[in-house]
Amino acid sequence: MDATPPSSRDLSPQPRRPASSAGPAKRVGLLLGRYELGRLLGHGTFAKVYHARQADTGETVAIKVLDKEKALRNGLVPHIKREIAILRRVRHPNIVRLFEVMATKSKIYFVMEFVRGGELFARVAKGRLKEDTARRYFQQLISAVGFCHARGVFHRDLKPENLLVDERGDLKVSDFGLSAVADQFHPDGLLHTFCGTPSYVAPEVLARRGYDGAKADIWSCGVILFVLMAGYLPFHDQNLMAMYRKIYRGEFRCPRWFSKDLSSLLIRLLDTNPETRITVAQIMESRWFKKGFRPVRFYVEDDQVHSLADGEDEVPELGPSEPPTPPPPPPPQKEDDGDDSGWESDSSVASCPATLSSEERRRPAGSLPRPHIPCKRL
Repeated sequence: MDATPPSSRDLSPQPRRPASSAGPAKRVGLLLGRYELGRLLGHGTFAKVYHARQADTGETVAIKVLDKEKALRNGLVPHIKREIAILRRVRHPNIVRLFEVMATKSKIYFVMEFVRGGELFARVAKGRLKEDTARRYFQQLISAVGFCHARGVFHRDLKPENLLVDERGDLKVSDFGLSAVADQFHPDGLLHTFCGTPSYVAPEVLARRGYDGAKADIWSCGVILFVLMAGYLPFHDQNLMAMYRKIYRGEFRCPRWFSKDLSSLLIRLLDTNPETRITVAQIMESRWFKKGFRPVRFYVEDDQVHSLADGEDEVPELGPSEPPTPPPPPPPQKEDDGDDSGWESDSSVASCPATLSSEERRRPAGSLPRPHIPCKRL
């Protein structure tokens, strides 16, 4: 779930019962004794997302509450566990952070970074962006996507609805619910599941053949860049199959206000041949992209992402250049509690994404379509 910011109403702490003299007790009214829940940010078939505050530190977060029984009944637990492993690989300043996961007998709670600016979609739905603004968002998007690809993670559902903007105007990639990792590749080294959002899906995915997850993500980035600069989709038709034909043939036209450098970049991003489509490294060397670009410099230490200020040259040993730490195994099955979900029953903690699928969100009104395709085996 991509959490949009709440209204101006402040969060009010829940009533608390004084601790007994027998010893410390959990503070009543707090989620698992730790978080003050605020207003509902959004809801879907399987989960609700709330604005919340950490009671001890005052830190603002977003918490997704997932019904464990529904997750089990709909086969979501394997997906959740895979997302845990994925989010441990991709700690980056332009990716939404997942702080922890807590589980009880009936619920799973995902604690994530609260991004105050909301979806990038809400901004572009009002009209096209200024070129420098669009360029900055695109630079940050490519930085995050390239980081994911270097760690064997492929998003597969990149679109403005899954890109958030914080209070500083920095972009954050969210919703890794459809993402894939290398162990999902077939023997041919390709992915074979058809998923994503129709307007942003690469032609090789539509062709129902194996595809390279990185190259498919690059296509989606190209569609996003076009939308940011034009205010509308490059491939659109009221008839879904007609739109697919346009995508498959690469039938789009750059508006007259696009610069020559931008148009040249888009032609390479939206190349229908994945073998000749531009790569992340080539994007970063393109003239349009390089203007004003400041590479993200950061390191991860004690589970925290730290940015390096200009002039700082030394990166601690846990910097992003190091090979990623292998993800931990899924939580073990418990045999003594009658729960076959594999989740601990008492506040087990792990990193996990806290987003609902794109079909499950409350979204601002806008002219861009939002249909979504669940993953299907090709």
